[in-house]
Amino acid sequence: MAAENIDDVVDGLAGIVREAGRAGDRAGYFAALYRQVTVEVRTAIHRGLFDDGARMDRFDTHFGNRYFDAYDAWRRDRGGPRCWREAFGLLDDADTVIVQHLILGVNAHINLDLAIAAARTGPGEAIHALRRDFLLINDILARVVLAVQDSVGALSPFMSLLDRIGARTDERILDFSIRQSREEAWYNAVLLAGQDEEEREATLERLDIRTAVLARLAARPGGLVRPALQLIGATESDDVAAVITHLDSAMARPSARQGPG
Repeated sequence: MAAENIDDVVDGLAGIVREAGRAGDRAGYFAALYRQVTVEVRTAIHRGLFDDGARMDRFDTHFGNRYFDAYDAWRRDRGGPRCWREAFGLLDDADTVIVQHLILGVNAHINLDLAIAAARTGPGEAIHALRRDFLLINDILARVVLAVQDSVGALSPFMSLLDRIGARTDERILDFSIRQSREEAWYNAVLLAGQDEEEREATLERLDIRTAVLARLAARPGGLVRPALQLIGATESDDVAAVITHLDSAMARPSARQGPG
């Protein structure tokens, strides 16, 4: 699938969520989170919260197409970027819990795709005018992630164990820091925007390898996190369709609207 605008991105994600729900496919977990992010970005565009709404529509479309391309490549022949192959490759793994599936998707989409979409939207010196809107879109992402974490808490009775051992505090889940990744994504966007084609290819290779390594760390953490995840996995809901439905309505709950904007 290929989106032409942000409405197409929302529709494409909603289609993946619906199909995943019918098939009991855990790909619907991240797609549900991402659909809500995109709806929130579209709402912010309509409200005039960005400096350049049309530019943010293009940005979000580039961003969405990165995910669609990775999703289609995996479905077609198990191809695509390394970091997305790490994420999609664990969809049928019984030892990977809900929150890990979400983090694996967020990891690939922020640490690789976000910088690429930004650089394509603002090539060269134009990237600098994008900074404020870039930070705002990332704040929206962080808010939705936190709302979805609360939703996961309702599905995973022992999720609080991660809080007790310091593996899920605010924007840090397991060993993945959303805040740090957002900052690094901006740095990499500026880098990519100023590079020629050969330099960009080398940077993208480096980013993909690094993001794939982070995916492996999130998938198989060590220390006290590992037994905590085993207990969480043994007690959380295994009804994939019901989990997708619950995650996909996280932002519709009143508590989600009380978070930081």
